[in-house]
Amino acid sequence: MSDLPLNRANIKKRVHAPSMPLLKKRLWTAFVILLACSLALLFILPYVYLILTSLKPSAEAVSSPPSFWPSTFSIENYQNMFNYLPMGTYFFNSLLTAGASTALSVFLGALAAYGLSRFSSATGRIFLLFTLVIRMVPMISIAIPMYMIVKNIGLIDTQLALILVYTAINVPFAIWLMIGFFDSIPKEYDEAARVDGCGWFSSFLRIILPVSLPGLATTAIFTFMLAWNDFLISLLMTSTMAKTATVGISEFLTAYNLDLGPMTAAAVSFSLPVMIFSFFVQRYIVSGMTLGAVKE
Repeated sequence: MSDLPLNRANIKKRVHAPSMPLLKKRLWTAFVILLACSLALLFILPYVYLILTSLKPSAEAVSSPPSFWPSTFSIENYQNMFNYLPMGTYFFNSLLTAGASTALSVFLGALAAYGLSRFSSATGRIFLLFTLVIRMVPMISIAIPMYMIVKNIGLIDTQLALILVYTAINVPFAIWLMIGFFDSIPKEYDEAARVDGCGWFSSFLRIILPVSLPGLATTAIFTFMLAWNDFLISLLMTSTMAKTATVGISEFLTAYNLDLGPMTAAAVSFSLPVMIFSFFVQRYIVSGMTLGAVKE
């Protein structure tokens, strides 16, 4: 017999008292959540400060010491952004070149990845390795040769030049990203389409592409961001007519002045298209992270 009486209070205390492993697990979970929130705050705070600065009056945006919260909210910087520079034209050029190069890169990359996935050969594996080597070459080392090629064919300062260059840069990336999705799609789909009378290209368009939408969306958003955020190629190959937003934003900083207010307004406006695009295709991106696995 135990010396301690087993009354209702003692039994309840023993039942509900957490064990040491469970307590450690809860503490570890709380620590991970706190760490994740801290890291998220570190990433979010600079962008929040950017937005708040863009909504300050122009004089307050460059005041010293700087203030985090604006004394009054104003859209003056957004108006000055268009008054100081033709940012509307710059944004249009960025959207046109990034959108067109993304469409071309995804389509050509999907075609190449589909062929490499379905018709595997030694030559195909060498080509795949070659595309990887090309993608690993630093951009600065090929920028000048690309500039000379574009200059010799008379396409300097045109949107077409940027579209072609961005497509050439992004196609190897699209191939490597898409081939994993096509490998995960059973080849029986192609065989069934062939039995129904479809050719290889027809089965690719009607059967394979709809199934691989998560892969296409994931590839599209990454290639779009690579072209949208480019600064070096646009700086080299444009001067006035085809200048993009990244180069335009840098022009708010000169040797004599820094228009911080309009610059922050332009930076906020520049970030919105990618954020909106990501919002609408986020479900495809999440499913695409599983390499487009198909469940039968």
